[in-house]
Amino acid sequence: MTAVDVVIMAAGKGTRMKSARPKVLHRLGGRALVDHVVASAVALAPRRVVVITGHGAQQVEDAVRALPLQDVQAAFVRQEPQLGTGHAVQQAVPQLPDDGVALILNGDVPLIEADTLRALLEACGGERLALLSVRLPDPAGYGRIVREGERVAAIVEHKDASAAQRAIDEVYTGFMAVPNALLKRWLGRLTNDNAQGEYYLTDVVKHAVADGAGVVAVACGDQVQVEGVNSPLQLAQLERALQRRIADRLMEQGVRLADPARLDVRGTLTCGVDVEIDVGCVFEGDVVLGDRVQVGPNCVIANARIDAGVVLQAFTHIEGEDKGVHVGEGALIGPFARLRPGAQLGPDVHIGNFVEVKNSTMARGAKANHLAYLGDTEVGERVNYGAGSITANYDGANKHRTVIEADVHVGSNCVLVAPVRIGAGGTVGAGSTITKDTEPGALSIARGRQVGIAGWKRPAKQKK
Repeated sequence: MTAVDVVIMAAGKGTRMKSARPKVLHRLGGRALVDHVVASAVALAPRRVVVITGHGAQQVEDAVRALPLQDVQAAFVRQEPQLGTGHAVQQAVPQLPDDGVALILNGDVPLIEADTLRALLEACGGERLALLSVRLPDPAGYGRIVREGERVAAIVEHKDASAAQRAIDEVYTGFMAVPNALLKRWLGRLTNDNAQGEYYLTDVVKHAVADGAGVVAVACGDQVQVEGVNSPLQLAQLERALQRRIADRLMEQGVRLADPARLDVRGTLTCGVDVEIDVGCVFEGDVVLGDRVQVGPNCVIANARIDAGVVLQAFTHIEGEDKGVHVGEGALIGPFARLRPGAQLGPDVHIGNFVEVKNSTMARGAKANHLAYLGDTEVGERVNYGAGSITANYDGANKHRTVIEADVHVGSNCVLVAPVRIGAGGTVGAGSTITKDTEPGALSIARGRQVGIAGWKRPAKQKK
C-alpha cells in the first residue's frame, strides 16, 4: 500500500474568534479542534503527520506534541507570512517523499471521521487527485464541483460561477488526497494572480485537468463532518452537534438519558447496562459507569470509575484529575458531595451532603453523611463519621495521615489532628479534638468542661 503523509493546515489566526488563542486550540468536547483532526488522522496509521503552523505556532506545536500519536512521526513547518492555502501546503513539500500520498486536512474542521478519510484515499488510489465534496441545500459562497460524468472538470468559485454553475449543489470541502509527486508538480505552478494576491490550493485542480490527470470527487453524506469553525457561534453549533452524536451513540447502547440535549461529554464515557443519566450532567476525562449506575441531575464527573449499582445524587462533584476516583459497588453519594483526587471508596459507602473526601480510602459500609471533611485518611469498615467532623491533615507545611479503624463511631463536630490513629471499635465523643492515638473500644473525649454561671448578663451596648 502507498504510504500516507497527512498534512494538517493549522496556521490561521481565526480573527472572527476574537481571541488571543490560536483558532485550532479552541476546545470542542473538551479537546482542542486540532486534537480531533489529529485523532482521525492517526486512526489511518499514516507514515507521518505534518502540521503547518503560523499564528501561535509554538503553542500549536506544543499541543500536538502532547497528543497520543501512537508512534506516528510528527513534523512541523511554519507558514510565515500566510499567503493562502496553496502557499501553506508549499511549506510542507520537503516533508513529502515522492513515494507517498498526501492527505490534506484542515485543523479547524474537527468532526471529520476516519472512515470518510479512508474513502477519500481509496478514491485517490495512489494515482489520482481525489477531492472530498458535500451537497448543500444552500451552496452560496462555496466553490462548486463541476463534473463531466464522474470526472471533475473544475472547481468554480461562487463569484466566478455562471447561473447554471451556481445551481450546482455539490461543493468542495477543503479535503484532498493526491500523490506527492503530482502535488509537488502542481504546487510549483501556482500563482497569486487574483484579487486577494494569495496562492490557492484549489488551483491544483486546473493544473491536474490540464495535464490530463484523473480528478475525482467523493461526496460526504454527513455535512457536520466537513463544517469548519470560524466564530464562537459556529463553535457552539458544532459542540451541540458533537454532543448529540455522543448522546445518540450512548442511547443506541442502551443508556437512558433523561434529555439527550442536556448532556456534555468532554472526554470518554463508557457505560454498562441499565445506566441512567439525568439532565445537566458533565463528564470529563475518562469516566466508566458500571451496570445500573444512576446519575442524578447536574453532576460533574471527571476521571472516575463508578462501579455497579452506585447512585450519584444531584449536584455530586467528582474530580479525579491525575489520581482518579473510584466508587465501589452499591455506594450512595450525594447530594452535594465532593470527591477529590485519590478518593477510593469501597462497596456500600455512603457520602452525604456537603461531605468532601480527598486522597482517602473508605472501606465497605463506611458512612460520612453530613457536613464533613476526610483528607489523607484511611477509614475502616462500618465507620460512622459524624456531622461537622474533619481530619486536620495539614500542619502548614506537610500533609499527614489519619487512620480510623473498623467500627469506629466519630461524634459530631470532632477534629482529628493528624497523624493520629483511632482504635477499632472506639467512640470519639462529640466536639472532641483528638491529638493522640486512641485505644480500641475506648470512649475518647477531649473537650473543655461545661461551666454554667447563674444570673450572668451580657454586656449592654453603651449609649453615645
